Amino acid sequence: MLFSRDGVLVISIGAVLPRADARLRIRAAVREALAQWLKLDIEAISVESTPGQAPRLLLAGRPAGLSLTHDEGISLAAVHLHGPVGLDVMRVQAIADWCNLARDYLGPQVTQELASLPDAQRPLALAQAWTAREAALKCAGLPLAEWDGAAPACRPQALSLAAPYVATLAY
Repeated sequence: MLFSRDGVLVISIGAVLPRADARLRIRAAVREALAQWLKLDIEAISVESTPGQAPRLLLAGRPAGLSLTHDEGISLAAVHLHGPVGLDVMRVQAIADWCNLARDYLGPQVTQELASLPDAQRPLALAQAWTAREAALKCAGLPLAEWDGAAPACRPQALSLAAPYVATLAY
């Protein structure tokens, strides 16, 4: 568990697993952590999945906000008891085509900010911008799409993770 406050719980598990196994493991960790945090029977907590849709969390039959994210070696989950939540994690790494990626998905302002940075600082800044954008989209219930100028009204918060990972929570 990374933290819990304001009705938000963030859970982290680390392991190099095939994606399907990581998905099962983080869902089990969510149920275990919530049972402990909320003092509920674990059987009263379920994570429902439908292909092509975000997973849905039910606490004693009532929905709660849930966001899951994975990168090689880490899985994170965020639960918000009082509304929607978005979460994204990314491994910091140099991306050769960063400019086109930023222009297409993060918009002209972020692209310009990234271009002004020294090469050594750009991978971290790109990962921070990317996770903030994707977490906000997840919070708003929107899919990842090319830049349209829209900024979902969510509160982004950078999470402290060990290198080489960056993560952002939005609620």
